[in-house]
Amino acid sequence: MVSDSKNLRVLLVIEQCNPHLSSVPLVGYQLYREISQLAHVTLVTHQRNKKALEQQKDIDHTRIIYINESRFISKYYKIARVISSKPKGGINWPLLHTLTYPVYAEFNNKVYNHFRQSVLAKKYDIVHGITPMMPRYPFKIIKACLQSKTPFILGPVNGGVPFPPGFSDIAKRENASLNFLRDIGRFVIPGYRETYTKATKILAGSTYTLNQLKNLFNITDERITLLYENGVSEHFFYIPRSRKKAEEKINLLFVGRLVPYKGADMVIRAISHLKPGWRKRIHLTIVGDGEEKNYLQKLARELGLEETVQFTGWVSQPETFQFYKTADIFCFPSVREFGGAVVLEAMASGLPCIVVNNGGIGEYVTEKTGFKIEPISRKYVVQQLAEKIEFLLENEDIRLKMSESAIIRAREFTWPNKAQKILHLYHQAVNCYSPK
Repeated sequence: MVSDSKNLRVLLVIEQCNPHLSSVPLVGYQLYREISQLAHVTLVTHQRNKKALEQQKDIDHTRIIYINESRFISKYYKIARVISSKPKGGINWPLLHTLTYPVYAEFNNKVYNHFRQSVLAKKYDIVHGITPMMPRYPFKIIKACLQSKTPFILGPVNGGVPFPPGFSDIAKRENASLNFLRDIGRFVIPGYRETYTKATKILAGSTYTLNQLKNLFNITDERITLLYENGVSEHFFYIPRSRKKAEEKINLLFVGRLVPYKGADMVIRAISHLKPGWRKRIHLTIVGDGEEKNYLQKLARELGLEETVQFTGWVSQPETFQFYKTADIFCFPSVREFGGAVVLEAMASGLPCIVVNNGGIGEYVTEKTGFKIEPISRKYVVQQLAEKIEFLLENEDIRLKMSESAIIRAREFTWPNKAQKILHLYHQAVNCYSPK
């Protein structure tokens, strides 16, 4: 048993670990950074992350191992990206994930070959595979963990959330019909089932994914636990809003990629349904870029909202904070969201949130911090968005109270808090393998 956390030797396998990117690579980096403050961590990651990681001054570069990519795989990845590109912009993600499996497979095999002997020699107390986070990839290093009785932790894994029945049009535009390839992969990818059936502990990034994995692999409650994928950095936390003067604008905010399932169009349509008095008083800022941008700008013009809706295009994460800081209400009606980091960032910034209740974001927001809309249909979501926005506009006291509650709720999701929970799970896993 290792009683001192600083002496706990941890091998973190994080293929995507990059502080300069968003989504999964950023989550991977944040978890690595915080866990390495608590334990003796060795990071193994892809060579593509080296430049970004070497710019970070507060990490131990002597304990990072980079896995190189072969020239063939590098060329193959570029071809796969071209094949998976949509004619009008954007990516066919189900196809790309399928085509790029060989890219991950090379990394996975190289990690196994590099660390197999070290794991067998018990040089690590814990091996933890963090990314990829989608529950469709194996970790070959688990073979060495099983031989040496070294605990293997997996996750947080997240995904598999289906499109709501009322949004079949969006599912079609997002190529959801190709998701059957994911199911086939469970049977044909070497080591996939072993990863999930033999892992010491699986961290599930959402309740949906937790239940899905339990049913797929007959996983007992003792071997799986809920640990939400995303966290929030301290710099997003902001004091609650003050009351608005009658002549001041009330600012709505949407942050995210401008793709069909994120639902920015439904926010614009909801504004057109507001009472004329409120419509004149609000301002919507849409932060992000993507294939839907031209369509959304055209929609705003057609609805007479070109002066009400501002499109910023893509901005860096530090810049995004300024938009959270000046907003009053966060609207994010994404109909199929796995992680939804922007909702946590908005809550930390003191924004009441209006979201669609499908996936991880529906678990972040409570009745004290905002509203969750059931994804019955596009018409229903637009109607409810308009009603909830008007309610918050008309009830400033409730809006300000929700602002305070949102900050308190977001505190549960800080990266240090998440790392502490993971460390606790490490100790539990090590103790299971220790002599009684």
